[in-house]
Amino acid sequence: MNGNNSAVNPLPPVVAALFVVIVGIEIVFQLGTRNLIGGPGAVGWRLAAIQTYAFSGDIFDWMLANNHWPLSHLMRFVTYPFVHGSFSHALFVGVMLLAMGKMVAEVFGQIATLAIFVVSGIGGALAYALFLNDPVPLIGGFPPVYGLIGAFTFLLARSLASVGANQARAFSLIAVLMGIQLLFGLFFQIQNDWVADLAGFVTGFVLSFFVSPGGWARIRGRIRHD
Repeated sequence: MNGNNSAVNPLPPVVAALFVVIVGIEIVFQLGTRNLIGGPGAVGWRLAAIQTYAFSGDIFDWMLANNHWPLSHLMRFVTYPFVHGSFSHALFVGVMLLAMGKMVAEVFGQIATLAIFVVSGIGGALAYALFLNDPVPLIGGFPPVYGLIGAFTFLLARSLASVGANQARAFSLIAVLMGIQLLFGLFFQIQNDWVADLAGFVTGFVLSFFVSPGGWARIRGRIRHD
């Protein structure tokens, strides 16, 4: 046995980097809230970050109506996943990112995994703006993490298909997660960000057809065959 082999596969760097950024930002907010860094003004860092980096459906509607797309607002499509409402919010996102990101990156590769994370976040924000008229800003990394769940579902469906099993079983995870959100919604008043989560899942799943290993080649082959 090779003594240099680790019993645990190392975490893909892109997943580790995303986790560090998300948790690092939250730690800064927590330290600022406790007046451990930044002075008295640090208490308002989270609110300032939400105002600057959160995705706003109202701002998107304004850009669409005026056909004016300033970079300071376009960046919100990719910055909102890194700002969270609380420590627990960031922690749950981070844990799911580590779990889903590791499984996806080990098969898809790091560039494809990063693409799924970013594009799924954009897809979630677009759905939030287009399907809703909610003035509450969208924050947090759940939409892109749900995109990674979509990629994992793609992998599971392909694995089930290879053994002739029912591919519908691959969607059990997203069904459970959406069911939990619906259950909470019956007892507690929750925000409409589940729309962004579901859109992130769909985006990640669809994108997997293109960025999975050999995916683009399979699509070109089907087009030529048709």
